[in-house]
Amino acid sequence: MSRPYEEILSGETCPRNAPDARHELICEKLHTFMNAGVANVASTQLLAPRTMIQVARNTSLRPDLAIITTATGKLFLAAEIVSRDDHATDTVIKKEIYEQIRVPRLWMVDPRYDNVEIYHSTEFGLQLKHILAGSEILAEKLIPEFQIVISELFATQK
Repeated sequence: MSRPYEEILSGETCPRNAPDARHELICEKLHTFMNAGVANVASTQLLAPRTMIQVARNTSLRPDLAIITTATGKLFLAAEIVSRDDHATDTVIKKEIYEQIRVPRLWMVDPRYDNVEIYHSTEFGLQLKHILAGSEILAEKLIPEFQIVISELFATQK
């Protein structure tokens, strides 16, 4: 069972509610598929769900899914499963932080609409590349063995 947790966002402690059962099922599926996807990619490491990552002097985040590069330990891909009860924290505040730290890849996984927004870092900030839903496939070209059909990700069964 999940528990409440805290993040430190620009020096402010931000309490977060325990994720609900659907959130955790989606998180588990993402981790299962990603774990298989990065198994043969020595340059990356998949962290446990909501591992605390210090991204700036006064900011520590707990992404639902995080991949770091093994050479630098820097965050390469973050996935946030949008929480129904405090979605602004994920979709506004944390998204802005990810933009400031120039995370190369950001996935906003939204169970409210059963879609995934894919962002890539550019010289002008985060750029929305795709909004995936239904039978479309979530994939990352730099992790060629990872893919999952969006409808499977959001299905209520394992």
